[in-house]
Amino acid sequence: MKNKIRTTNGVRLWNKAKKIIPGGTQLLSKRSEMFLPDQWPSYFKKAKGVEVWDLDGNKFIDMAYMGIGACPLGYADPDVNKAVKKVIEGGSMCTLNSPEEVELAHLLLKLNPWAKKVRYARTAGEAVAIAVRIARAYTGKDKIAFCGYHGWHDWYLAANLANRKNLDGQLLPGLEPAGVPRCLRGTAIPFNYNKIGELEKIVKKNNIGVIIMEPRREHSPQKGFLEKVRKIANRIEAVLIFDEVTSGFRMNVGGIHMLYKVYPDIAVFGKAMSNGFPMAAVVGRDKIMEFAQKTFISSTYWTERIGPAATIATIKKMQKHNIPSHLSKIGKLIGENWEKLAKKHNLKIKVMNIPSLITFKFDYKRDSQALHTLFNQEMLFRGFLTSKSVYISWSHNENHVKKYLENVDKVFALISKAINNKNVYKLLKGPVAHEGFKRLT
Repeated sequence: MKNKIRTTNGVRLWNKAKKIIPGGTQLLSKRSEMFLPDQWPSYFKKAKGVEVWDLDGNKFIDMAYMGIGACPLGYADPDVNKAVKKVIEGGSMCTLNSPEEVELAHLLLKLNPWAKKVRYARTAGEAVAIAVRIARAYTGKDKIAFCGYHGWHDWYLAANLANRKNLDGQLLPGLEPAGVPRCLRGTAIPFNYNKIGELEKIVKKNNIGVIIMEPRREHSPQKGFLEKVRKIANRIEAVLIFDEVTSGFRMNVGGIHMLYKVYPDIAVFGKAMSNGFPMAAVVGRDKIMEFAQKTFISSTYWTERIGPAATIATIKKMQKHNIPSHLSKIGKLIGENWEKLAKKHNLKIKVMNIPSLITFKFDYKRDSQALHTLFNQEMLFRGFLTSKSVYISWSHNENHVKKYLENVDKVFALISKAINNKNVYKLLKGPVAHEGFKRLT
């Protein structure tokens, strides 16, 4: 049943924001145009568990990105908040260092026994840039082969200097390399996941010093793929970096690479390990990580106390309750029912990703994005924040899923009817959502 939901205040503030904040917000994935243009609530007043209250007084159940993957325990987790409040009262910044840095380092190295050293940052993008800097310093080589999405820094966007579509298949299409020095052209070269032949061609034609990739994203690695990447890195004496910002702490407590038993030279973590508080970590092999001291990598707020305290509390809770098992269970339940409901309503969809980041896509070519927009619109009016993915949290329970799926059933029925009647676009109350990077003005 549809609720009487109005998002007037949120929409009005978003329109103001776009005039004074380029892009409206600091994160592309939080732009209202990525979900439901002209209707998305945009701002929250309060978030607890999986419930979100917006500026218009509406309460939603978050069946979307849960803070863009940053809150696997749920919003405002009491145990993590307790740890954070304690260090706030004791002082979050000082001339001296926080002892939590050392405690967390021991914890991360215990989870990654192949690694011997740790460095910290506060955002994942800068942590990946740190890893790349250390790796380049160690090898003395400029060129990087990469697979996946790795942030916004110059080293990565340089891939689109050679070909403006180089990054399209990695996650976000249409990323502009404006402002990236053209002298970096040819220094970052992409290969596609599970396409080991592409990596072989790259290393044959280029003097590659760093290979960086997400060990897992939408699809499982084909048999031997990760092992072959590791062998190539060994053969050409390149540093292998696993970007675990998205995959880490979701299938297991630590890096997903531990499940595949393929070990990098450096691994990068962020998002899920600190449950919504800024924190990121770079762990790696002793002789490689020591090169962090031979290049300048330093920042004041990498030493604040809240991030490490939140991360320690998050990891300990994950271990105590085996959180990844719950995330996988709920994710599988949603994915299986998406497929059942799509079959019931004769809809073409594709379900993918690891269960804790379960994702579906309508398979209707140019009309697919309009269908996703219609899905978000109708689910919003039923009290749910939705997207193509559900990033599962500890706070999602089977009752949330049951209520969600009951409404998905109704919305899938509406969408199926709209497809048959060829009136999908007429049912939209605003523009079609953006798929990638687009100007907002």
